[in-house]
Amino acid sequence: MSVPVPAEILVVDDDPDIQTLLHMVLTEEGYAVRVAGDGEAALTAIAEAVPALVLLDLNLPRLDGWAVHQRLVDQQVQVPIVVMTAGASAVREATRLGVEGALPKPFDVEFLLRIVARFAS
Repeated sequence: MSVPVPAEILVVDDDPDIQTLLHMVLTEEGYAVRVAGDGEAALTAIAEAVPALVLLDLNLPRLDGWAVHQRLVDQQVQVPIVVMTAGASAVREATRLGVEGALPKPFDVEFLLRIVARFAS
């Protein structure tokens, strides 16, 4: 009998507090979590193993979330993306770009878990 493998979530945010919070909350819910602190690291992590879901901050060093999204589209990488941002206009723009969802910052943990469950299942 095999043990089910937990869905893997890639958290992409340059804020160590947000990284820690999301890692803690998501691992407690049974997800496997990887963390990247900038856009370049995110692309490297996705190239190594495509996760079930990417939680992507838009304001990142080295390569911002918009550019990460565009590179994934250009490379035809099939991965659900939920953007995390503090700007209301960025949430509208992200939705227009066709990402799977947007998570306004600061975010409610219950809302976060509902979004993750919806896209990482």
